Order: sequence, then C-alpha cells, then structure tokens
Amino acid sequence: MSLTLSEKAKHVKPSSTLVISARAKELKAEGRDIVGFGAGEPDFNTPENICDAAVQAIREGFTKYTPASGTKELKEAVSRKFKNFNKLDYAPDQIVISNGGKHSLTNVFSALLNPGDEVIIPAPYWLSYPEMVKLQGGVPVHIYGAKENGYRITPDQLQSAITKKTKAFVLCNPSNPTGVIYGREDLEKFAEVIVKNDIYCISDEMYENLLYTGEPYTSIASLGQEIYDRTITCSGLSKGYSMTGWRVGYTGSSKEIASLMGAVQSHSTSNVNSIAQKAALEALNGPQDSVEKMRQAFDERRKYIYKRICAMPYVDAAEPQGAFYLFCDCTEALKRSYKGQEVGTTGNLATILLNDFDVAVVPCPDFGYPNHIRLSYAISLEQIEKGMDRIEKFLNGLK
Repeated sequence: MSLTLSEKAKHVKPSSTLVISARAKELKAEGRDIVGFGAGEPDFNTPENICDAAVQAIREGFTKYTPASGTKELKEAVSRKFKNFNKLDYAPDQIVISNGGKHSLTNVFSALLNPGDEVIIPAPYWLSYPEMVKLQGGVPVHIYGAKENGYRITPDQLQSAITKKTKAFVLCNPSNPTGVIYGREDLEKFAEVIVKNDIYCISDEMYENLLYTGEPYTSIASLGQEIYDRTITCSGLSKGYSMTGWRVGYTGSSKEIASLMGAVQSHSTSNVNSIAQKAALEALNGPQDSVEKMRQAFDERRKYIYKRICAMPYVDAAEPQGAFYLFCDCTEALKRSYKGQEVGTTGNLATILLNDFDVAVVPCPDFGYPNHIRLSYAISLEQIEKGMDRIEKFLNGLK
C-alpha cells in the first residue's frame, strides 16, 4: 500500500488571519514599524487578579489532571454566569470547558455531524467555521447578508436554505467579522424558523461582553424552551477578559450533547490546563470592572476608526455595534491603479499595504466576501491613528 495522506486534511485552508499576524510579527522582529490590524486579540494585559489566581494555583500545586470536561467549581461558575448574564439555566453537567472557543466549536461539530450533514453558515463568516464543518464530514452551506442590511441575513433566507440534509445553523452574535448585532426581535424570528424545521442552532457568543448599543445582550436560547432544547451556546474568556493565550472556552447544551462532547474531548485533549481553569474561575467570580474598562476603550477606538474610514476615498464600512472589527468594502479601491498596476484583489491590496505602508490587514475571501478587508481595532488608539494615516495615504495615491 502506498503512503497517502488524508484527503480531508489536504482540503483544509490554513487560517489567513494567523498567517497575516505571523508575517506582521516577523517584520516587526526585523525592525519594521508595522501597525497590525490583523488578529482579534486585545492589546490589554490579562487583569491582575486573574493572573494572581493562576500564580496561587501553581504555588498550591494545582498542576495535575482535572476531569476532562472541567473542574466542578469552574462549571458551577459558568452555570452562574449563564444564569445571571444570559438568562439561561444550564446545570454544571450541561457545561463543557474546552481549550478555547475553537476547541468548543470543534467539539460541537464532532457531537452533531454525520457525513453529508449540512450546516448553514451566514456570510460574512469567521473563516474557521466552514473548515471545522468539513473536518467533521459536514457540508457548509453559505447564505449572504446584504450590505444594505448591515450584512445581516434574514429569517426568510435561513428558511430558503434549509433542506432535508440540514443539521444546524451557526449564529455568531456579535458578528466576526462585521461587528453587527442581531437583537431580540431578529432572534425571535430565527428561533421560529429553527424550531419549525427542527434543526440545531450553534450560537457563538464569544463577543457578548463587547456591545456598544446600550441594549442588553440576548442569547437566542433564552427565548423559550423549544429553542433552548435545540441550541448549543458557545462562549469563552478570550475576548472579554483579554485571555486569548489562556485557551478557555465553554459550552452550554443538553446533557446528552454535553456528555458526547466530554467523551470526545477525553480522547483528544483531556482537560483544559489546570492553572488556566483557576484563572478562569477568578475571571468569572471576581470583580468585573476591568471588563467594562476594556469595553469602553474598544468603544472609543470603534468610533475613531469608523469615522476615519468613512472620510476616506474608495472604501466604506458598516458601523460595528459589537466585537472589535471593522468590515471594510474595498470594491472601488480594487478598480484603481497603484504604481501603474490595477490593485485587483484584496490579497494584492493587503500585500501593498504591508510591504509599502507597514500596515497589516486581513483580506476576506476566506470570510466569503472577496472585495472586503477586516480591520481589528483591538490595538491602541495611537496605533490605530498611525495605521489610518498610512491607509489614507495609500488610497489618496491611487489613480
């Protein structure tokens, strides 16, 4: 038998956001003054009380295996958070603690999908969703939000995309990459479609702490027993608590699904890092003032970057309402020329910005919208201002 490799793995695309961020870091290491609008990673340090809890865990010898799906005390803390913040009743045995949001979602797709099952993913989408679905033998089905509707999809679009093979619908709220939010009224209509067609809803709520509209956050699973029974609610500590490297995500679901995910995790990674679990416990149980301070800082940056983009030629964007991303339409810029050559694609645009203007942005073909780029404003206001100046200089120089 000849040596072969997995066809499934060979068809998985590497994460372009991580590739861009890695290249930007390489150039920085070479001494270049790069402004990185790439990865979705807060520039704040993890709050001190959370770090102190981790140090204490090490000193107390909390460095052994824990139950694969998380410690009892952390699950209890997540259960309280779900009840107080999301208005959801998930008992500790309905919760699985995983190695970050990606791992949680991988567990979800592992537990739900059989070969050929379809998963409806609204576009623009976080680029990892389709790849995760394909790795589990599923088929991603995309529906496209209209720019005029803030890139939101409609309940009618969801209904039209459902077939006999549909297993689940992925809802990212607030959205990565657009920063738009689906409010309670929108979610109620989606819930009706989901229940009527008896499919699952995978609700990715990783950015739930980062809202700027003044409205309370609504989890779709809180809208009634029938939608609750069909929803797997996913979140984590990475974004709201600036804990990206700690790798702590979690899900709330039915006991049956939680049991399946726990079993899958027990054979893949076992438990989340024991020390990170202690840090996560402090994050959820401790003071929340640092979360609000970070949210306010992101809001200030959001207003500034949106105002700057709106004043630039050849680009425009939907105003973000949550998360920390600006989704920028570059269609007109791509028709223009730079140094005698048509810009043509956002890949070329990103290369020009990085090589000639020391700015890293994420081109969005892998997000379903090839004429768009994503700008993360999870960097300092000073860096944003410098980066905007450079992008403006590039755009003003197009012919």
